[in-house]
Amino acid sequence: MTYAGDVTPDEAWVALRDQPDAVLVDVRTRAEWAYVGLPDLGVIGKDVVQVEWQSYPDGGVNDLFTSDLEDAGVAHDQSVYFLCRSGVRSIAAAEAATRDGWAQAYNVLEGFEGPPDDRRHRSVAGWKVTGLPWVQG
Repeated sequence: MTYAGDVTPDEAWVALRDQPDAVLVDVRTRAEWAYVGLPDLGVIGKDVVQVEWQSYPDGGVNDLFTSDLEDAGVAHDQSVYFLCRSGVRSIAAAEAATRDGWAQAYNVLEGFEGPPDDRRHRSVAGWKVTGLPWVQG
């Protein structure tokens, strides 16, 4: 593994709640943040850091990703939990962060929406399905 590890959405929530410096970075696209929703960390007094791993609509990888993390105030000594839709882009983000000096870069398994079910609906797992706080729109 080329990053600190994988955690479930519940494990990420506990870490974010219990570790004052832990941060959640949502690496989905602006379109996903606007139309699908975002985790809501307000109850624990935190905000979600939003840094796209890939841009919409072309899907190009953000070559400035780790610079954008730094610009957003994410320090190299913080525990950073990366979240995407299903847990794939967030692995790539955690790997890139690790390569650039973040020792505690974690992937949130299942992502915000989780994998699709047999009807191709994202209702099986993930941050939302787990029942963790989130907002839409």
